[in-house]
Amino acid sequence: MIIFLYKRMNMINKKTGWLLLFALLLSTGIQAQRTTSIRINEVLVINEDNFVDEYGKRNGWIEVFNTSAGTVNVAGCFLTDDPNNPKKYPIPKGDVLTKISPYQHALFWADGIASHGTFHVNFTLDPNKENYIAFYDSDGKTLIDEIVISAGQKPDVSYGRLIDGKDKWGILPKVTPSTNNLTLDTNEKIDNFKTNDSIGIGMTLTAMSVVFLGLILLYLIFKEIGIISIAAGKRRAKKAAGDENHEPGEISGDVLAAISTALFELDEDVHDIERTILTIQKVKRTYSPWSSKIYSLREYPRK
Repeated sequence: MIIFLYKRMNMINKKTGWLLLFALLLSTGIQAQRTTSIRINEVLVINEDNFVDEYGKRNGWIEVFNTSAGTVNVAGCFLTDDPNNPKKYPIPKGDVLTKISPYQHALFWADGIASHGTFHVNFTLDPNKENYIAFYDSDGKTLIDEIVISAGQKPDVSYGRLIDGKDKWGILPKVTPSTNNLTLDTNEKIDNFKTNDSIGIGMTLTAMSVVFLGLILLYLIFKEIGIISIAAGKRRAKKAAGDENHEPGEISGDVLAAISTALFELDEDVHDIERTILTIQKVKRTYSPWSSKIYSLREYPRK
């Protein structure tokens, strides 16, 4: 009994240990997703005639991007422009807007007025020198992402990743705060059709081919379904008849013999023997004066 309890306790401890390990790994994975999936995505140093904040002011801004498929809360993390002070701007907690949806952006204003709100950092960007920008984890020690913006940036021209979340940086053709850095103003396929098929013959043939191929495919599918259904019906009919060697609708020989015997016996017992002599007799009719036409009510009475 003691040995059994000891083994049972060891089994429970093992299960508990595995559950705790799984929970630890899960929490670590969630924490890793919350921190390592954030990237500094785009920076505008000189804002003269560009995007304005909720106060109607134009200042430089920093855009971050969530590269993961899950929502990430950046509250408690840090933004800084000083490599020696990673905790320069702690992102406040309790603001629902710090939860960045999958593959979405958040914009921080570098106006040096943190009292203006969660997304206003306590430092500014200097157009006359290099600007170091870094994003740190909530422990203030783990560096998640950093970038150095070179001096000499042009007004209202942003510097960012050419494709959101990817490694390659450069001057962006247009400023895209809180939206994708790579946007398409035209449709490449439509442009190719306009260039190579201005009349629309290729488009018409393509559309008709797709329709006819679809109809042919449907015909083949329904035909195959019909063949399968007929075969299944024949199998069920054979199974119901109990004879697998004759076609449905046929009557086996022993059944025909039984029917013939029954009809023969029935014929002898039921039918009478008829004679072949025919007798013809004259039918006599009794004369009745009431039906004769020689009498008439117009005859004069006798005197």
